[in-house]
Parts: sequence; C-alpha cells; structure tokens
Amino acid sequence: MITISNLTKKFGSNVSLDNVSCQFKKNESIALMGANGAGKTTLIRSILGYYHPNSGEVLINGLCPVKNRTEVLQNISFVPQLPPPIKLNIDELMQYISISSDVDKELIEHYSNEMKLDIKANLYKSFFKLSGGMKQKLLIAISLAKKSNIIIYDEPTANLDPKARDDFYRLLKQNEDEKVLLFVTHRLEEVKELINRQIYMDMGKVVSDERL
Repeated sequence: MITISNLTKKFGSNVSLDNVSCQFKKNESIALMGANGAGKTTLIRSILGYYHPNSGEVLINGLCPVKNRTEVLQNISFVPQLPPPIKLNIDELMQYISISSDVDKELIEHYSNEMKLDIKANLYKSFFKLSGGMKQKLLIAISLAKKSNIIIYDEPTANLDPKARDDFYRLLKQNEDEKVLLFVTHRLEEVKELINRQIYMDMGKVVSDERL
C-alpha cells in the first residue's frame, strides 16, 4: 500500500528525513512516534505529496503522490492535528466533500451522529466557528465516510472528551479491515488497543520498528 524507499528530505541545511525506508501494508495499524522535530510530519506530508523528496521515493499503491496526486489522494483520508480554517458552513462543506471526493453525505451524517455530533442542529454553522471537539468529530466522520484504504490521523483525540474518544475507537474497530491506519501520536496509551505496529523516529531516522 505505502512503500518508502531511501527517502531524504532537506530544508536548507536541515535534514528532516534521512534515508528513511519502510512499508505500510493493509491490515496494519501503526503508531508513528517521536519527539517534535523527529521527522514525523515531514514523512506524512511526503506520503500526501506535499513535499518533493531530495532523493528516494514514496509510492502509494504503486503511484507517486507528487506526480499522481489527485489519484493518490482519492485513496487517502487525512485528519490533521489542527483543523483547517474552513469558512464554509457544515452543509456547504459536506456538499463540497460529496462532489469533490465522491463521498455519500448521508454516510457523513451517520458517522457524525455516531460521534454524537448533531449535524442537523449545526447544519448552517460555519466550520471555522465550531468548537475544537466538534471540528474533530466532523473531520473524523468525513474520514470514515470516504471509505479510503489508507487513513492517517495526526493526534486524532487531542480535542475529544473521553466519551468521544470511546466512540472514535469503536468506529475505527468497525472500519479497520483491509486498511492501513496510521496514527501520529505522542500518547501511545490512547491508541494501544488499536495498533499492531509501533514506529519511533528520531532526527529524521526510523530508530525502532516493532510489531506488536
């Protein structure tokens, strides 16, 4: 599903990724860990095609995420740590997602309700003005409704209360088959029941890769 081969990414004289190689296959749930500046975000952005590598390559289902970005992103759901400053209201956002990514609006509503987010009561509220928890619930609902075979969560539970976290874990358990789930997290205890692999990065390198 994801093959990373000898990937190096530099920003000026700073080496953010230093000859990284690893593979993520279906039915793997991976915790990607490491201190700030370890290279985790650069690795994720390379997978998403945001960055051109200095050397090495990333392949998503055999495709380059830079050269074939539109096709690659059709198969990836990504929930960032900081929700984007979207000015659309929820109804407009769901309509946009439905058209641009061929996602069923009713499925977004279903998963939102499962996350205890009342879509109908908030339909015409600006996404930008929602609370952090509400934004996170909606983005999680969209990520599940998209039916991607690769789902990437960057600190997915940061804005969720304990009950919402339980709902999130339950929904992931129901939707993990035949997928790659990748969690960028500082809190292993929050995803330990979901993961079967743990990768630790430091100074742009993978320093440990343990299957659980």
